[in-house]
Amino acid sequence: QAQLVESGGGLVQTGGSLRLSCAASGLTLYYYTMGWFRQAPGKEREFVAAIIGYGDETQYTGSVKGRFTISRDNANNTVYLQMDNLKPEDTAVYYCAATYGRRNGLVPSAYDSWGQGTQVTVTS
Repeated sequence: QAQLVESGGGLVQTGGSLRLSCAASGLTLYYYTMGWFRQAPGKEREFVAAIIGYGDETQYTGSVKGRFTISRDNANNTVYLQMDNLKPEDTAVYYCAATYGRRNGLVPSAYDSWGQGTQVTVTS
């Protein structure tokens, strides 16, 4: 069973940056599609970004394109989400998720394993 642990969240002003990390164990990262999702209070969990298994193809939701970058370090079994030019609407709990193989990274139901989440708060 894969285990995912997120870190790197915090409080930042509008226009600032944060880098989230997702440390994975119990899996070989390269073979997995890894996603980042977020959930704001009173809202449903939404897709943010994914990196597809067996390669480096990436997917992003429209509101973060050009501001967020997903990447992975296979040697260290860690996935990153670099978030630049943050906006108050990016405030949410951010979750890392994993599923084996080349999958449609946009769909939460495609993922088998989830982390506990890390809070990101962007002040205006």
